[in-house]
Amino acid sequence: MTNIERKSAGLPYRYDDPAIMGDQLAYQELLYEYNQTRPLEHDRKQELLRRMFGRIGDGCHIETPLNANWGCHHVYIGSGVYCNANVTFVDDERIDIGDYCLIAPNVVISTSGHPLLPILREHHYVYNLPVRIGRNVWLGSGAQVMPGVTIGDDSVIGAGSVVTRDIPANALAFGAPCRVIREIGEYDRQFFRKNSRLDVWE
Repeated sequence: MTNIERKSAGLPYRYDDPAIMGDQLAYQELLYEYNQTRPLEHDRKQELLRRMFGRIGDGCHIETPLNANWGCHHVYIGSGVYCNANVTFVDDERIDIGDYCLIAPNVVISTSGHPLLPILREHHYVYNLPVRIGRNVWLGSGAQVMPGVTIGDDSVIGAGSVVTRDIPANALAFGAPCRVIREIGEYDRQFFRKNSRLDVWE
């Protein structure tokens, strides 16, 4: 099998194969342009986002700097998504992000890993697994989402978490490794943070 075939099959492949690169540098050029835009260049930003991402919905706001292996070409984002500064997409494989997600500063979403066997790393082998993040998920500052992970709708991932396995919908989860702490429910209809009472229902 060629390295392209191995990559498509989800098998370890050599990332230094020139055939793998394709238009990667062209996508990174678009990302570079985006990171050089000025705060008031709203129309220019929106044009570049549409060209950069595999798909991006309406009403998304992506702060700079933004980092991505493939310039976000393999990232598919819904509507109303906000990404704060210094988010990194290791988008060698597909990343899906649902509507209304909030992604805090310094979050890393990675689809790529390296085999544990030293000889394979020495010979530049890598593997890729897709990441899926549901609707209305909040990823706290510095969270890291690892290859192959799915996070369910409406869940919250605490700051600094390392997400190595799937997280169900409607869960508060944090830690390294990240684990479910509790379901989001009635308590959260009364308090927005610890013992700070929520008044928006009054």
